[in-house]
Amino acid sequence: MQVLENDILVHRYFGKKVNQFSSSNKITYLDRAFSPSPISGNRTFSLDTLSMEYSSNGLGDFRAAAIEVRNEFGTALDLRYQTHRIFKGKKKLLDLPASFASEEEVETLEIDLYDQLTDVTVTLSYSVFEEANFLARSVVIQTGRYPSTLETALSFMLDFPHQDFAIHSLTGRYGYEKEWTVTPITKGKYSIGSIRGASSHSRTPFLALASKDVTEDYGEVYSAHLVYSGNFTGFVETTALETCRWGMGLNDWGFCWKLEAHQSFQTPEALLSYTDRGLTGMTQTSHAFLQKHLVRSPFANKPRPILINNWEATYFHFTEEKILSLAREAQQAGIELFVLDDGWFGKRNNDESSLGDWYVNKEKLPNGLNGLAEAINDLGMEFGLWFEPEMISVDSELYRKHPDWAIHIKGREHIYSREQLVLDLSKKEVCDYLIDSITRVLQSANITYVKWDMNRNITSISEGQANATKHEFYHRYILGLYRILDTLTQAFPHVLFESCAGGGGRNDLGMLYYMPQAWASDNTDAIGRLSIQEGTSLIYPIASMGAHVSAVPNHQVGRITPFSTRGNVAMLGNLGYELDLTALSDSKKKEVASQTALYKSIRQTVQFGNIYRLQQTENTKAYTYVNKDKSQAVFTFVKILAQPEAPLVQVRLKGLEERALYHCPQLDASFYGDELMNIGLTMPHIQKDFFSVQYIFNKI
Repeated sequence: MQVLENDILVHRYFGKKVNQFSSSNKITYLDRAFSPSPISGNRTFSLDTLSMEYSSNGLGDFRAAAIEVRNEFGTALDLRYQTHRIFKGKKKLLDLPASFASEEEVETLEIDLYDQLTDVTVTLSYSVFEEANFLARSVVIQTGRYPSTLETALSFMLDFPHQDFAIHSLTGRYGYEKEWTVTPITKGKYSIGSIRGASSHSRTPFLALASKDVTEDYGEVYSAHLVYSGNFTGFVETTALETCRWGMGLNDWGFCWKLEAHQSFQTPEALLSYTDRGLTGMTQTSHAFLQKHLVRSPFANKPRPILINNWEATYFHFTEEKILSLAREAQQAGIELFVLDDGWFGKRNNDESSLGDWYVNKEKLPNGLNGLAEAINDLGMEFGLWFEPEMISVDSELYRKHPDWAIHIKGREHIYSREQLVLDLSKKEVCDYLIDSITRVLQSANITYVKWDMNRNITSISEGQANATKHEFYHRYILGLYRILDTLTQAFPHVLFESCAGGGGRNDLGMLYYMPQAWASDNTDAIGRLSIQEGTSLIYPIASMGAHVSAVPNHQVGRITPFSTRGNVAMLGNLGYELDLTALSDSKKKEVASQTALYKSIRQTVQFGNIYRLQQTENTKAYTYVNKDKSQAVFTFVKILAQPEAPLVQVRLKGLEERALYHCPQLDASFYGDELMNIGLTMPHIQKDFFSVQYIFNKI
């Protein structure tokens, strides 16, 4: 960055570290038509042509604004450098999740920009994690003498001197989340975002700009994550001068924030990184940073248990004996955790009732949660529980007592999704109720795992929500949610929390801060899961990704896939099962036991090793997971459809030690690492749909 003579802060460079900056990319001032100048008599100086560090509209910069503050003087801010501070360590963000580190691992720069007319101070924060290769950015907006309304507040803005990029994002829909999407930069503006009240199934708060010729191993990649779980925006805007502006932050749709005199607003944090090691470099850098500096949970570096969830086995219709019969089969198969899903509370037998009534249904569970947990613990397994705390059913004791707690527009009929409404988490009393009721449940039994679900987006915002200001509601809702999560996760550090929102509908870094893993998708089909898990693992640690083996025909798509392929694909994440084990044949039960035993031997490598995406086509997928000391590698290959006269497929592995000898028990053969990486393996030529292999290589 550089402070110009008139105290305007401009951007000079972001990218690979250099030994010393000597202004080789000299600022060139030219007289540009229709680019107004704030300096009388100087037609070459314009905010519209400079690389700005954090810019407002209205004074000559016609690109997308990073900030907009409305007060009696209008909306334009003339932000001038005032002062800066550099210190070891990093401050906590008020009421928001954010990255963290020791004082030795991070250094922070704060820059105060000041608008004299409006008496508004904008503090830009930059925390440099030098070893981790990440930069955390956020902004605080502080009013002075005058009340103001904040209408736009990006967490970061970055101007590039060129536009030679392709944009990488994660798109999709319910059951098809985290679809890795590559979009060429074109004239105009590319944007992603959500106005659903959650980050959403269809958009992820992440954007990467990569060189057009980027590969897995080579090329430049600039990446940005937003640590936030609500409405957001991210964009790349090109200009007529063939530069581009990149930004991310709160979505300004439905947002404004009233600031009285001498009040402040904190934006969510954005995490930026750069690599010249291609897409694999981006993935591995992101995994390492998030695992160490964002996942706050005590479980961050602990192996995750193999679980069974009863949902697709029973749905709502279960008894205590049925649950215990499933648990007995699971224990015999080597499964370590039983998770009781929806239907255990209130009078819940379908989607239409009881959300909000967090007390046990004694008709289904006559011995209560404690009795069930003890019986499952006696089998040597842990016990976990499903919640959907943010929702309320009209047919519930809670709604009959507090109908005003549901988000609604007075005088309008309710809009339903899955027959449920959303609780107003902008209200302190609602948050207090959820904290108290969930605390009572978690204290009532030996519960060591919680699946926290959220199956409905927000509608029907009225002026009655969020202190009578509907445009503050969405952010206040998220602040209420974060308060609940912060309180509960700190009160129950022994509980492994998993986030879920109809699968990946709120799988973002805000949730990952509190909950170290997420249910990646409700789609449990092995073939459908390939793209979902690849997109998720593009930026999120493998240890955060739940993946289950389910029954066939698959309950979402009706596909019939081999049991081995379902296991191999699920073992690309945190292995679990979601099917009726009591209905399996003896041979299939043995296969489950074999899968769990194998996964335990590779769990550390899968969950905490390095992932390499290998030769990828529309019909084949291949991956290698390699542990940190390169003593073990897990190779998985999946062929989707059989083809006539199909060519042979040869796959080269990555990440091994070249001169080390590796033994593969599945092939009953040993290979040196350089042979596996330079020559590769010929895949079996099996003419069957959905065929897969999994090979384990152990260093001798």
